[in-house]
Amino acid sequence: MRILVVGRGGREHAIVWALRKSEKVKHIICAPGNAGIAQLAECVDIAESQFEELAQYAVDQAIDLVVIGPDDPLADGIVDVFEAKQIPVFGPRKNAAIIEGSKTFMKDLLRKYNIPTAAYEKFDNYEDALAYLRQQSAPIVIKADGLAAGKGVTVAQTMEEAEQALQEIMVSKVFGSAGSQVVIEEFMAGQEMSILAFVDGETVRPMSPAQDHKPVFDGDKGPNTGGMGTYSPLPHIPQSIIDEAIETIVVPTAKAMVAEGRPFRGVLFAGLMITPDGKPKTVEFNARFGDPETQVVLPRLKTDLVDIFLAAVNGTLHELEIEWSDEAAVCVIVASGGYPASYPKGLPISGLDEVQEAIVFHAGTALNGEGQVVTNGGRVLGIVGLGATIAEARAKAYADAERIHFEGKQNRTDIANKALV
Repeated sequence: MRILVVGRGGREHAIVWALRKSEKVKHIICAPGNAGIAQLAECVDIAESQFEELAQYAVDQAIDLVVIGPDDPLADGIVDVFEAKQIPVFGPRKNAAIIEGSKTFMKDLLRKYNIPTAAYEKFDNYEDALAYLRQQSAPIVIKADGLAAGKGVTVAQTMEEAEQALQEIMVSKVFGSAGSQVVIEEFMAGQEMSILAFVDGETVRPMSPAQDHKPVFDGDKGPNTGGMGTYSPLPHIPQSIIDEAIETIVVPTAKAMVAEGRPFRGVLFAGLMITPDGKPKTVEFNARFGDPETQVVLPRLKTDLVDIFLAAVNGTLHELEIEWSDEAAVCVIVASGGYPASYPKGLPISGLDEVQEAIVFHAGTALNGEGQVVTNGGRVLGIVGLGATIAEARAKAYADAERIHFEGKQNRTDIANKALV
């Protein structure tokens, strides 16, 4: 098979890495890719936003399957463009990707179908939102309605912080049109958990759960990021809670989308909170592989990823059983200095050839004019250790993260600590 993967981040690197293991794959092309992906696949300089160019390229290159990585193209209808040309494509159509593209749609869907989530109100008027906010108390959560590269959510510890977030989203428009509506949501304390699932209409095949670390600094301090590290499985969370989350949240949501005339086909990603009473509630839904959750989930997949993609595309996912390794995986994100605010690009990266045991997934990298790998994003690399236990996998990831250097490099030092207590 000839497969085209659309995207340029660590998630796409992990997808390409997993596809490469399949005997069914003859050639992989990635658009536009990055310096790490270029070692495994042919990279072509077509941006994720160039839907017609990508679709025509797929026709010209006799592509057998297209896999869409990022959220923005899905929300904007890239799958519909490929389907119009009869090109097999893995990912949800625009009318289903709205579950990530609009937080108000997602929250209203959960409310309508009685799926557990935090209490909320939605607003498209700043004064109304501010008046409501001032009747609440901190901590409280402010969310831009649309896509904001994982940064449109503020968990405000004070009312001053909440009002500032609301002003930035709705008045200053720091996230552009994504902030034309906001969701003001009750704060939920507890343990976070991510469950990604392959979905084909009402058929749900959950992946092994993972846990992300959103705040930039150790101890979950500082502003939210796209994710500073992940691990899987979650030995400290009972299987009964994982099963309850699948049965009361993931499966009912897939069925709700079908009932709404928006059948979901692709990866449905549930961001969950396990509240102090042990009950899982929905924080968010994404319409694609998570980043960096994918980097710890796919290395644990035993079933051929091509078979899963094809089953979802062909509507036969219900016939497929998916197997997972007992191995543990820990991913440490190495980020640019200044991230998630402004940061430099083009800084030379050294030590990549000194990595001993970890898998290195490139997220924000490029090649400079001299062929050297340089930084090209906020999250630069995902260093993934595998082992019999979380502790062993974690040790491998951190040992190799220490071997990699670039100016301003930053990473959390407490990834997966919660699983070691």
